[in-house]
Amino acid sequence: MNKLNIALTIAGTDPSGGAGVMADLKSFHACGVYGMAAITSIVAQNSLGVQHIHNLNTSWLEEQLESIFMDAPPHAMKTGMIPTPEMMALIASYVKKSTIPYVIDPVMVAKSGDALMSEQVRRDLKSTLLPLADVATPNIPEAEEITQMTLDTETALFKAGQFFIKDIGAKGVVLKGGHLKGNATDYLVTKDGVTQFTSERFPTRHTHGTGCTFSAVITAELAKGNSIIDAVAKAKNFISKAIQYTPEIGKGRGPVNHFAYQREKGWD
Repeated sequence: MNKLNIALTIAGTDPSGGAGVMADLKSFHACGVYGMAAITSIVAQNSLGVQHIHNLNTSWLEEQLESIFMDAPPHAMKTGMIPTPEMMALIASYVKKSTIPYVIDPVMVAKSGDALMSEQVRRDLKSTLLPLADVATPNIPEAEEITQMTLDTETALFKAGQFFIKDIGAKGVVLKGGHLKGNATDYLVTKDGVTQFTSERFPTRHTHGTGCTFSAVITAELAKGNSIIDAVAKAKNFISKAIQYTPEIGKGRGPVNHFAYQREKGWD
């Protein structure tokens, strides 16, 4: 039997299972990739919002990463919630000394509107981890925070994409159009150009964990050795089905369905 490809997520938790490392591991599994996780923060949250955040010591994160990389290094890795500059510097050191693809989901604010990192840490993210990314996956508010641009037109999105590539140094960025009107169109920008991915917009409030899930699928596909374009295309199909068939869990903004993609027979 062939060995499974390995994907690593470095992020915070979500006891309700909708976001963070819980969503990432489900997404890895659904893509046929073995998932590993290193925890940055213990987060008490649910469909109603974030109640408490307990950030781990940087040394505790370092111990987790040492254990992983000394034994079974992953084939791709992603980061989500990174709460401190010290953790960012630590993760950057691992990205620099490895040759595996790195995906960054620049998690700044939860779907509930609760802030997940300070203003200073947001600035550090821009200079520390984003320049190392093979793919960054900001939503519109996150991209506006990073670029200091108003992103309400396609032209503005293209300009922001170039900012990520030329000014920040990322190899690729997916600007997710979920916050814009009309169909849900995402824009993958690399040095080679722009590729659009469009799907139907579904009328549901249950979108908790969409960013985590989307970036995790990209990471899983890169771990398999697939191209960035193919990885983003798979992630777009995956998240569209996950939103279309939400399980409607919780009293507020519930999670997406990490098993929905598999219900379509014949899909890989």
